[in-house]
Amino acid sequence: MSTARNQTRSVISERVAAWSDIAQLLRGGEAGTLIPVIIPRHRRKLWWMLPLWLGVFALLSGVMLSLREGDSGGVSEVAYGALATVAYIVGVLLLIVGGLWWWRSSIVEIEQGTNGVLTRYGAVTRTLDAGRHYLWHPWSRVDFVVDVATEIPYSAPVMACPTQENVPLRSIEFFLKFRISDAVHFVRTIGAGNFDLVLSSAVQDAIRQRARLIRTERAYDLRGSDVADMQELLNRQLSRYGVRITGSNIPDVQLPAQYQQHLATREQVAKERTAYEQEWGLTRKRRIDQLGMDIERAKKVRDARIVEVKAALNKAREQVAQLLEEQETNAQRVRFEIETRGRSGLISAENEARAQRALAMAYRDNRAVLQYELARRRLEVGAELASKAPQPVVVRTDGGSDTSALSTLLAAQLLPRLTSAPGTLPALDTRSFGQGGDSGHEG
Repeated sequence: MSTARNQTRSVISERVAAWSDIAQLLRGGEAGTLIPVIIPRHRRKLWWMLPLWLGVFALLSGVMLSLREGDSGGVSEVAYGALATVAYIVGVLLLIVGGLWWWRSSIVEIEQGTNGVLTRYGAVTRTLDAGRHYLWHPWSRVDFVVDVATEIPYSAPVMACPTQENVPLRSIEFFLKFRISDAVHFVRTIGAGNFDLVLSSAVQDAIRQRARLIRTERAYDLRGSDVADMQELLNRQLSRYGVRITGSNIPDVQLPAQYQQHLATREQVAKERTAYEQEWGLTRKRRIDQLGMDIERAKKVRDARIVEVKAALNKAREQVAQLLEEQETNAQRVRFEIETRGRSGLISAENEARAQRALAMAYRDNRAVLQYELARRRLEVGAELASKAPQPVVVRTDGGSDTSALSTLLAAQLLPRLTSAPGTLPALDTRSFGQGGDSGHEG
């Protein structure tokens, strides 16, 4: 539900309207009035019962005429039969018309976002949700249509609110939004007209309590301040009526004329102070930025010098390393030369020693060879002389006179062989033969 905000407080009321006007009144209100509850103007009448009763009467008449037709005869029987047929046809038609009239009058359509309060014989039975419903009972009707989905805005300016110094403020405008959560409690407990008075009184009481807690020079602080505690207080007071406050704030506060000029001056001073603080903040920021740029420039210069010093240091290190490398190379060359000279001298000395040793060995070997050759020549000469000299044969016997026959026989056999072989001078021991002969003889 929405309505134009005006300078006076909002008014909540209920209206009696036809079913076709319910949606317009709930959504747009009427002449600045908030209408959350509509009392439908009922079009349900009991005229639909007339054709039903007439139809029943016609059917009963047809039955009576049919019975009468059975008792009579001739022309009257035909007349009664025709009348009975007409009565039946009229009764059926009347029942059909009455049934359609009853069905059409029982249709109830509840708008989306609203609830209908259904009563029977004046007692509330239940609530009807949005949509089409059929009220077949003749004495069932929808007494109220309540908007339960829309957050209804409500504005309540409170006049002459005293502050902590007992200075009356010109007005404090309080704005809230509420929603009806229980349609039956709302319409049966308080109703829309009475709720307007109760809500206005509760809002004024809450605003005056809040105004008593602040000083006059800080009255403008009420605009847009946190009013959650006031909303909670109003919810506790209005919950028993089936209403819940969904949002609230203080959009405007007006002070007395003598304080407005003072506060205007104060606000001007505050604005000038704010402007000076902003200007000083900009100047300070500009100086800080300039100092930051100088610091960054000095850092860059310092970094450049550090890079130069590092480059010079690296170059000096490279030069020192190159010089050390050259010195080490020279030292290695001198060492290699010394080692080469020493190795050459050592090799020449070793070669000379080997030559001396080989010479000594050769001299020694030559002397041994000469001695060997001389000894061999001597042996050859001795052998040649021995081969050409006479060869004596010595036959040794024991000193006794007893010679064995066997030893004598052997000596006789060997002497020709020994004399035929030149250069041999064997010596025969006849004692061994004698002993052997004796032993053999003894055996």
